[in-house]
Amino acid sequence: MDARSFRVFLKKIAQKAASHSFREKIMDARSFHEFLKKIAQKAASASFREEIFRKAAFNIGFNLGYVGVDLVFAVLESSSIYEVDGGQRTVIYDRYRGVIGETLGEGTDFVVPWLHRHTIFDIRHIPRTFSVVTHTKDPQWVHLIVRVLSRPEVCQLPRIYQTLGPMYDEKVIPSIGDEVMKAVVAKFKADELITDTPRVLAFIGEKLIPRAKNFNIVIDNVAIIHMSFGNGFENDVEGNLVEKQEVERSKSLVAKAEEEKMAAIIWAQGERVPKFDFGCHLGIWNGFHRAKED
Repeated sequence: MDARSFRVFLKKIAQKAASHSFREKIMDARSFHEFLKKIAQKAASASFREEIFRKAAFNIGFNLGYVGVDLVFAVLESSSIYEVDGGQRTVIYDRYRGVIGETLGEGTDFVVPWLHRHTIFDIRHIPRTFSVVTHTKDPQWVHLIVRVLSRPEVCQLPRIYQTLGPMYDEKVIPSIGDEVMKAVVAKFKADELITDTPRVLAFIGEKLIPRAKNFNIVIDNVAIIHMSFGNGFENDVEGNLVEKQEVERSKSLVAKAEEEKMAAIIWAQGERVPKFDFGCHLGIWNGFHRAKED
């Protein structure tokens, strides 16, 4: 007997006890004893217990049915309704028609569960980095880390999904980037990579952008964010820098000596110039005026 049935049973007993006829009957102790005996017999009967169990099972099943329906609706809602944020596009795959040729834009969209499968692509510029270890024209070993800003062509998203899948950029960018970087770096010397980096980047862009275009990927920027060479080249560079510093220091000492020499010559020439006797010249001028007056 569950709690609900027992409450109903007690309620009936209370209602019956409140009635006038019941009060008259319980005045007789024997009648009241027989009444309690009938209640006990009914509670002990198999049919009464079966009825109680049947009602309890029905209530439990009814509640489980409600829970099951709610669960089914929640699953259908989560698998059929989805959100597409700004800067994203959706590609739909149909089990009967294949990949649908049109993409869906921002907003709330609906798909049929099991029949459709949606994949969301990011069409904004996304930075991707890859590293290359190769040798220069010298040859010198060099380690480069390159960053590119790439995005997919929106109109070609269904084709990208068919040929490359959702992780297209992780497959294409490192592969073609490694190939292009090795080909470009092999045409430059190690010192040119340092002193003429803009020309190297322009050459890389000329080779990398068309290659990515073949896979429906647009590359808008290429940058070298890290460059390191082998120990031998770094030692040579340090030695060359020390030599250049020594040469510059020698040039500065020579220039200083030349300036001191010119200063000494100018001073010596100034000493050889005769001094101007102002008093003598003034006397000659006064005598000239007196003679003129006479």
